[in-house]
Amino acid sequence: MKKIFWLIIAAVVMPAMATEDVHKMYGKEPEPKVPAEIAAQYNQQYGQYDVDNVEDITADTANEEIKDVEKIENVKPVENKKEIGQENKFNENYNPKARFPHGLELGIGVSPTSGLNGFIGYNNKNFDSFWAKRFGIRFDFASYSPIKSKLNKKINDEIGKDGLKINENIKLEDFKINAKHFGALVDFYPFGDTWFLGGLRVSGGYFTGKLDLDAGFFGFQKGDKIGFALNDYFYSYPDNKVYGRALASWKYNGPYLGAGFDLGLFWGFKIYMDAGVVFTGNVAKLGLDIPLDGLKNSAGIDITENSDDPVVQQAYQLFLENKEAALADARKEIDDYPYYPLVKLGFMYRF
Repeated sequence: MKKIFWLIIAAVVMPAMATEDVHKMYGKEPEPKVPAEIAAQYNQQYGQYDVDNVEDITADTANEEIKDVEKIENVKPVENKKEIGQENKFNENYNPKARFPHGLELGIGVSPTSGLNGFIGYNNKNFDSFWAKRFGIRFDFASYSPIKSKLNKKINDEIGKDGLKINENIKLEDFKINAKHFGALVDFYPFGDTWFLGGLRVSGGYFTGKLDLDAGFFGFQKGDKIGFALNDYFYSYPDNKVYGRALASWKYNGPYLGAGFDLGLFWGFKIYMDAGVVFTGNVAKLGLDIPLDGLKNSAGIDITENSDDPVVQQAYQLFLENKEAALADARKEIDDYPYYPLVKLGFMYRF
């Protein structure tokens, strides 16, 4: 009986002692259960555990999970999945005023040699780069077409009925002008965004355009027939009046060099001014439209374009040669000036 008694005692006590020895050997003490108050507080704040099932929660587990949740709640999410260091670096270097369309330019004005002027360009002085803020581009255009009729009327009204006198017998009247140009420019602002001097610029580029001038001439001589000389040959009309037209056409293209200034007003509005020249090898072509009706040379031979008479044909050909020689002399006066001037003034807005 004693042996049986001690066997029962050993069967009950030894497993408990073995479990305790194992925990001591590996440093693993049994964790206490969570009191109901802690479990209720945890459940009220985070809603993860059932108060009635507190035997599954230990105090250390609850405290660790509470700390983990607090850490997660304190972390600020980063947009676009960027690293925090990269995001801060991006924010430090970001300048919203350096973005397009800041720096977009629109301008409108007038040019006495090209007409109604306009341009679209880009120059952003908010760039951090030393060179980027100093360079800009423009596409420039102009035309007299929208104001051609009103302008010609204004010119002729200013000249008046008496016209523009060349000499005592001949005057110019009925003026007509038309012009246009297109160009691309690169602007350089040497002073960048330095207050007042920041508007000063030097411009270079390429232009192509055309200028047409047309004026009627009228000759009158009292009491005698009127005449004129071409290349030392004299021509006259049977009466004392003559009508004709003088023509000039200048087609040009070539590199452009000039300077300008932007003067700020308010809210992005500015006054702009440009002055420069187009270096072109083409000079203006001149022409004379002389009426042949009644025209005679010094020998009294009619100057007629279509005639079967060889003498009249010879006189007509000589007339054409003399007219071309007179125009060639006039062209020599302008051959030394193969520069087309461009002057522009107007208002612009920079976004």
